Amino acid sequence: MQSRPPPLRAPAARLPVAVWALLLGLAALLAWDASGLDLQVMRHVGSAAGFAWRESWFTTLLIHQGGRLLSWAAIGCILLANLWPRQVLPGLTRRERLGWLLITLLCLAVVSVIKRFSLTSCPWDLAEFGGTVQYVSHWAFGLTDGGGGHCFPSGHASAAFAFLCGAWMLARAYPRLARAWLAGVICLGLVYGVGQMLRGAHYPSHTMWTAWICWALTVAVVQIQPWVLSRRAAA
Repeated sequence: MQSRPPPLRAPAARLPVAVWALLLGLAALLAWDASGLDLQVMRHVGSAAGFAWRESWFTTLLIHQGGRLLSWAAIGCILLANLWPRQVLPGLTRRERLGWLLITLLCLAVVSVIKRFSLTSCPWDLAEFGGTVQYVSHWAFGLTDGGGGHCFPSGHASAAFAFLCGAWMLARAYPRLARAWLAGVICLGLVYGVGQMLRGAHYPSHTMWTAWICWALTVAVVQIQPWVLSRRAAA
C-alpha cells in the first residue's frame, strides 16, 4: 500500500522590513537613554538662569501655539475626507480614510495617557536650570524627582508624529502626496521637538520617544496585524 505524501507546509512568514526598522530604532533610542546625552544637550541650551528661548515669540507663538493650530487643521482635513469622500481625496477607500483618522487619534491618545502617568518633570524644573528638582531618568519607574511630572514623552511633538499613518493610507492612490506628507510630518515633528527643547520643556529623548511610539502604533495596525492574520491562515 502506497503511503501518503506528507502535507505541504506554508513557508514561514517573514517580519516586514518596517518591523526590523522599528526594532533598530528602539535599540538606538535605548542607547541614547543609556548615554546620558539628554542632560548634556540641555546644558548647552540652558543655564542656571533658565532657558533664554522659554518665552520667545518664535518658540511660544509660532512653534508651540502655531503647531497646535496646524494639528487641528490636519485633523479637520481628515474628518472632511471621511464626511465628503467624493470631494476630498476621492481615490481613497473607506477603510483607508477611517484608518487614517483612527490611527491618528490612537497615537494622540496613547502619548497623552503615558504623559498622564509619567513622573518625569520638564528640564526647566531642574535645579541646575533655575528650578527645584533633581534629574531622574524616565526609566526610574516609581521614583519621583519631586516636581510636577507629566512631561514624558513630548505631547507637542505628537501634534506632528501622530499623523505618520497618512503616508501609508495615501501611498496606494496618491504616492507623490504620500511622500510629501511623510516628509512634512517628519520635518514638523523635528521643528516642534527642537522648539520645545529650546524652551526647556522637553529633553531630546522625549521627542524621539514620541516619534517612535507613533511609528510603532502605525506599523502595528497597518502591517503587523495583516502579517499575523496571514500566519493564522497558513497554519
